[in-house]
Amino acid sequence: MPRAALVLGSGLGGFAAEVEDATKIPYADIPGWPRSTAVGHAGELVLGTVSGVPVAVLSGRVHLYEGYTAQQVAFATRVMGKIGVKSILFTNAAGGLNLSHGQGSLVLIRDHINLMGENPCLGPNDDTLGPRFFDMTDAYSAELRSRILSKARELGIPLHEGVYLGLKGPNFETPAEIRFFERIGADLVGMSTVPEVLAATHMGLRCAAISCVTNLAAGISAEKLSHEEVLETGRRVRGTFVRLLKAILPEVAR
Repeated sequence: MPRAALVLGSGLGGFAAEVEDATKIPYADIPGWPRSTAVGHAGELVLGTVSGVPVAVLSGRVHLYEGYTAQQVAFATRVMGKIGVKSILFTNAAGGLNLSHGQGSLVLIRDHINLMGENPCLGPNDDTLGPRFFDMTDAYSAELRSRILSKARELGIPLHEGVYLGLKGPNFETPAEIRFFERIGADLVGMSTVPEVLAATHMGLRCAAISCVTNLAAGISAEKLSHEEVLETGRRVRGTFVRLLKAILPEVAR
């Protein structure tokens, strides 16, 4: 039985190769599981062990911009909670707004701003999953963040902290939007993670999330934004990210 789950974001799916005694199940083979259509998302569930810890690794996720509902985006998170997982570590690729978090930086999310206009908990509440109204004060577990930061320091891996702002996409943001996001306290911007964290928190699961800053947001850099750049940066930091994830998964599973 997995003790923790790990969700791999755009360009970060290579970590799945680190799972030992792996059983790989394509999402297409799991009834009801939405299929990843975005480039850089393998679309398979990998069960096995990492650093001796039984884990479920979701190599790829689905997004609102693919046309899925928030409930479908959160489906995998709900399944993880139902099979007994108590803690989930999310990863994603994000645009950087904070100049101290340069391209290739790893940033531990301490909070989020939801501007997606979506929530997987809309509609009639399923009391078997969680309460109608639920608290988000510690959605990104302070306990897990403390352990993860401590382990990163031990490894000598720079790990920043920041606030993630979620948008529906699929377009990258305009420079005017980025200026607005900076003023309301965002350090990172992306198109995932928020619906999953909402669903996990609703179920009482502990969450942690790490962003890889794959590009500087529009207006901060003069460069045009592209998904190819996102994937390339993910490949470039893969070694460091893998080393960090292998070290912190036992902390997440505790």
